[in-house]
Amino acid sequence: MKASIKVISEMTGFSPATVSNALNRKRGVSRDTITKVLNAAETLGYSNKVRISKIKFVIYKKNGLIINDSPFFPAVIEGVERQAKSLQYETMFCNLNCDSPDCEEQIRSILDDPGSAVILLGTEMTEPDFQLFKDPKCPLILLDGWSETITFDSVLISNTDSACKAVEYLIENGHKKIGYLRGRFRIKAFSYRSIGYKRAMTRQGFVPEPKYTVTVGTTIETAYRDMMEHLEKTRDLPTAFFADNDVIALGAMRALQEKGFRVPHDISIVGFDNIPFGEISSPRLTTIHVFKQEMGEIAVRRLTDQIKLGSKVKTKIQVCTEFVERESVRNLNKE
Repeated sequence: MKASIKVISEMTGFSPATVSNALNRKRGVSRDTITKVLNAAETLGYSNKVRISKIKFVIYKKNGLIINDSPFFPAVIEGVERQAKSLQYETMFCNLNCDSPDCEEQIRSILDDPGSAVILLGTEMTEPDFQLFKDPKCPLILLDGWSETITFDSVLISNTDSACKAVEYLIENGHKKIGYLRGRFRIKAFSYRSIGYKRAMTRQGFVPEPKYTVTVGTTIETAYRDMMEHLEKTRDLPTAFFADNDVIALGAMRALQEKGFRVPHDISIVGFDNIPFGEISSPRLTTIHVFKQEMGEIAVRRLTDQIKLGSKVKTKIQVCTEFVERESVRNLNKE
């Protein structure tokens, strides 16, 4: 007997309309019904492959404190759109707010759509959030994120190695007391950058001093405000700071300058991301360049490999960075 929706209907007891909706994972069909229909279809050898014609760029917002205040993400989106267009895929954008009452329902609808592939922006995601995206029914790749418990195809920044290189640069320039401008909202990327900071310090025989770690907000204004508050309590500062990102670095720099500290003469600063504001700050910010558009392009190409080749092998692609030397670091070796 040739497998068909009618045969599956007779086998499962569901109406042909329900079977069709279940095969296409339409909203309104229960997970139990979908499972029974798919199992019956597999048993009968029924093929219901749907051509993937669009890529959904899913922006998961925990609170927007990172995504909303950085030029990093428009550049990534531009890379995704450009590469998707060249490969003849339509691009759709979905904003998910984790506080929304129907967030989980929205996620299931996205993951159960067989006609789409998904690029999930994981910048603000923490470990519990990844659980919501396990077992997708469509191709999915995680961009700028990584889970310790669930294996996803991922494209992310080489955070630890890049931060390590930045701190080693400070050490090579004669700095021994190096502080850490720590973002209060602890996204995965910041945690890995913290590891890089500590790795570089311990490699060179230095012990990171807790008093030189300053926790600040992750917008320019909150970083400025928190740094001002810190400077009102103490004048005991390191000779240099490594910051979790440029936004934090620029906010802290403004506070230091308003309190009478000269950058880099009194205190040096290195950021991370190479956002445009760093090029026009005074002094111009030494930082780490992230290949933002290229990350988006790589994510699309990896996703199309999943679509066309059907590969089940998961890969973790870490995109290397480039150190950008400008004017915010003083060379103490020349004195």
